[in-house]
Amino acid sequence: MGELVSIVVPVYNAGKYIEKTIEMVQEQTYTDWELILVDDCSKDDSVARIEPFLSEKIRLIRKEENAGAAEARNTGLEHMKGRYLAFLDADDVWKKEKLEKELAFMKEKDCAFCFTSYEFGDEEANGTGKVVKVPETLNFKQALPRTIIFTTTVLFDTEKIDKKLLRMPKVPSEDTATWWQILKAGYVAYGLNENLAIYRRPGKSLSSNKFVAVQRIWFLYRKQAGLSVVKSAYYFVMWAVLAVWRRV
Repeated sequence: MGELVSIVVPVYNAGKYIEKTIEMVQEQTYTDWELILVDDCSKDDSVARIEPFLSEKIRLIRKEENAGAAEARNTGLEHMKGRYLAFLDADDVWKKEKLEKELAFMKEKDCAFCFTSYEFGDEEANGTGKVVKVPETLNFKQALPRTIIFTTTVLFDTEKIDKKLLRMPKVPSEDTATWWQILKAGYVAYGLNENLAIYRRPGKSLSSNKFVAVQRIWFLYRKQAGLSVVKSAYYFVMWAVLAVWRRV
């Protein structure tokens, strides 16, 4: 499998962004990649916009039933050919050197799981200047109050980590649940404290709904992490404080 990086992108009604997303990957300074676009039964022109780009390096997988982002990513995981796995959401942005720098960092640290800093962006993915800094390392206990790992920044070495741990559960905040199941298994995530991505935040995005976010994190503490009510409350308070801090 060599140094091939498999990039998995769940696609659902992403016609507005998907061409720029593909071009952004094509412009990466690291060129040994494959792009796996998993269409989750889009109702717009996403597929039509993707088709002209299809090649040996860019593949489209069309799901027969809409099953959500977690299952779309799991489908991409099943079809990947590379040693390394990166997730990218169709509306987010990578800096041109993202893959090159992160892969070099992963090799330097000899780790199985790493992630990078990122910047909040507006609806047009213009950076707002608010950059989320990341810690050097993050274990399971440290991750509980800090939902700091952004899906579009992660990179995994599948020769060092079991692919079963990379499968996303179908739960709210499936990405955070996945990072926790990996860290709970004893892995440590390494943070590259360099801004290599932009998190586009449309005004009415699900993540901007604070009540929904509160419900999701509480569910994760109780059901995914298996914490008691007392411990869940303790980590919830820490999470709330840190979540506000990241956005001010």
